[in-house]
Amino acid sequence: MKKRILCLCLFFTAFGLAAQNDAPSWARESREAKEQRMKWWTHDRFGMFIHWGIYALPARHEWVKKVEGISDADYQKYFDNFNPDLYDPREWARKAREAGMKYVVVTTKHHDGFCLFDSKHTDYKSVNTPCGADLIRPLVDAFRAEGLRIGFYYSLIDWHHPHFVIDRVYPNVPSDSVELAKRNEKRDMKVYQRYMKDQLTELLTNYGRIDELFVDFSYPGKNGKGHKDWDSEGLLKLVRSLQPHILVDNRLDLDNTDWGWDFFTPEQFMPQEWPERNGVRVPWETCQTFSGSWGYHRDENSWKSVRQLVVMLVETVSKGGNLLLNVGPTARGDFDARADERLAGLADWMKRNSRSVYGCTQAPAEYEKPHNCLLTFNPETRRLYVHVLEWPFKSLHLKGYEGKIKYAQLLNDASEVRYRTNAKASGHTSETSKAGDLILNLPVDPPDVEMPVIELFLK
Repeated sequence: MKKRILCLCLFFTAFGLAAQNDAPSWARESREAKEQRMKWWTHDRFGMFIHWGIYALPARHEWVKKVEGISDADYQKYFDNFNPDLYDPREWARKAREAGMKYVVVTTKHHDGFCLFDSKHTDYKSVNTPCGADLIRPLVDAFRAEGLRIGFYYSLIDWHHPHFVIDRVYPNVPSDSVELAKRNEKRDMKVYQRYMKDQLTELLTNYGRIDELFVDFSYPGKNGKGHKDWDSEGLLKLVRSLQPHILVDNRLDLDNTDWGWDFFTPEQFMPQEWPERNGVRVPWETCQTFSGSWGYHRDENSWKSVRQLVVMLVETVSKGGNLLLNVGPTARGDFDARADERLAGLADWMKRNSRSVYGCTQAPAEYEKPHNCLLTFNPETRRLYVHVLEWPFKSLHLKGYEGKIKYAQLLNDASEVRYRTNAKASGHTSETSKAGDLILNLPVDPPDVEMPVIELFLK
């Protein structure tokens, strides 16, 4: 019973008002139903994001059309030459599984409007490039075969559709308001709304069960777009009707509701603490990159080390969140060597330490975080995981842990870690502890892993 209450408090208190009067009837859901719907996600914690499209050919970031002000005519060469002959989604899926990832989210359409799937509602799709194929179908099949759940990314923004009203994020936006109005004269967002609904219907009916939908993104305000421009409520109603179990992010500009999102999405930064809304903790998933770019960027060199990525994963879980870690495949359809190296490093660490990630969350407040450590906690097994950022010399002090631990071991090899409490000094080589504290006796040399983990079995 205590475990049940803890889980509800940690994850789903935010949804206690989900069935309040201002929620449309189709969006009302009990706390227990939402808990069950999100159960796999709050357990799995780690997913692969894939940003892939014709922007892989210029290899200068997925926003290259906007950033460099590339015209439609000049951008067309990337469509005309897109032919990923090395594409093997089975290899992608294997690498994701080995790295410990439990689900994938792939860009079905990004801001440039190019679609990786065979949509009946546009010609701007992979089927009409030299590759001549729906690239989403084999990816879905391959990742499912490896046991991973499937998520789709879908861009609300579209720089190709003739009825998408030009705004502040559009490439080559006219500085003159009269010229901007003239270019937008025949554009109708109602038509574009219908287009989005038609494509989402395809994505959510033609590929089987889809577990997560990442729509991206709203930017309300002057010359921007928000929920009225997208008809966000209509979009979400459609999504829920097609796949009632699906999890949807918070980028539809419905954050002021309790029903218009399932989780928050901090991007490219680490929250200082578990994110809250109106003083209540919310489910969250941070999306991060190996480097500074989402799409393949040949010359971008600020790549995170394996250790940084491991710490990022653990810190995310230690604050009750999920990590969606991005890979940007090349235009030939494979992962570059830098991505492969990081994935292999994650695989090595997760093979021995994934127990400190899956099913884990933020530790209860009664367990103080030791110096230079991160804590995760599994409420079902009642095990606490101490991730040691800087290996101490011979001992690690746990304040207030006396009487709470029944066994301790290094997680990577299940070797016992002995401990003592209330030790009294008996000479200049003895170490003392304060009342209520516990001292772990550690080997001088740290385990040969990117970040050592000590597994504490709680009473």
